[in-house]
Amino acid sequence: MSQYLDFEKPIAQIAQRAADYRAAGDEAGARHAEGAARRLLAETYARLTPWQKTMVARHPQRPHFTDTVKALVADFMPLAGDRAYGEDEAIIGGIGTLRGQNIPVVVIGHEKGSDTASRVKHNFGMGRPEGYRKAARLVELAGRFNVPVITLADSAGAYPGVDGEARGQAEAIARATAAFLAAPVPIIAAITGEGMSGGAIGIAAADRVIMFEHAVYAVISPEGCASILWRTAEKGQNRAADAAEAMKVTAADCKALGVIDTIVPEPLGGAHRDPQAAIASLAMAIAAELQPLLAKSPQQLIRDRRAKYLAMGRTL
Repeated sequence: MSQYLDFEKPIAQIAQRAADYRAAGDEAGARHAEGAARRLLAETYARLTPWQKTMVARHPQRPHFTDTVKALVADFMPLAGDRAYGEDEAIIGGIGTLRGQNIPVVVIGHEKGSDTASRVKHNFGMGRPEGYRKAARLVELAGRFNVPVITLADSAGAYPGVDGEARGQAEAIARATAAFLAAPVPIIAAITGEGMSGGAIGIAAADRVIMFEHAVYAVISPEGCASILWRTAEKGQNRAADAAEAMKVTAADCKALGVIDTIVPEPLGGAHRDPQAAIASLAMAIAAELQPLLAKSPQQLIRDRRAKYLAMGRTL
């Protein structure tokens, strides 16, 4: 059963009416109400605000890393630890074979968890320093064995706790970013939900960056931006909505700004309504982006990647 977001309440009411009709044996009424709900869903998602897209990107039923890897990669073997401190469950990485392509790949991504126990285990997808050092280790491993890298970014940000800072959170993210930029193999990064702050860019400095239609990507969360700009909790959600609008967090905005390369369409009503269809769409986009990169030499990959990021933000 889909969990409806606040702005979806009118859709939920019509869907409930359809269920009531069906329970009463009125199949014609149920079908009519379902059609009305679907039309309203299409109209609503055609005009989502940046703040509404942020809520969709955070939906707990969106496909997570483990869901996506099961569908994308055969014989996935997790590789744990940063060889310095320990294992981080928020960032998972490993090696397997890309389905349909028969290409070995290293896959790295954030895992938020799907219930209370798993969310606690995976620290809600907020990576600690050892997670980013693990990501750097795996990218360097991929370079040694000439294996392409695919990353799936979905995090509210890197873990901001004292223990993370004590173990060098900023340095770990910087090291991971540098490892990605220097890798002599093709890298594709997918923003699948929230791509927030260094927590996302630490695994998303890639040759090609693709992004789900209703994902968001920014240097900070809208709430964090609002607290810095307005320094008040008054009208907190409205301020966050204002910040989301100003920050240009949506896939369309990021594509227009040159921050991402490709927008991956989602099923009607968001990836959480049909995770398998969303993952299939993502798989097609990854395959399409990967093939041209495989023809490039290591030197050309590094040179083009450097040029890509140096060009961002230029006005002349």
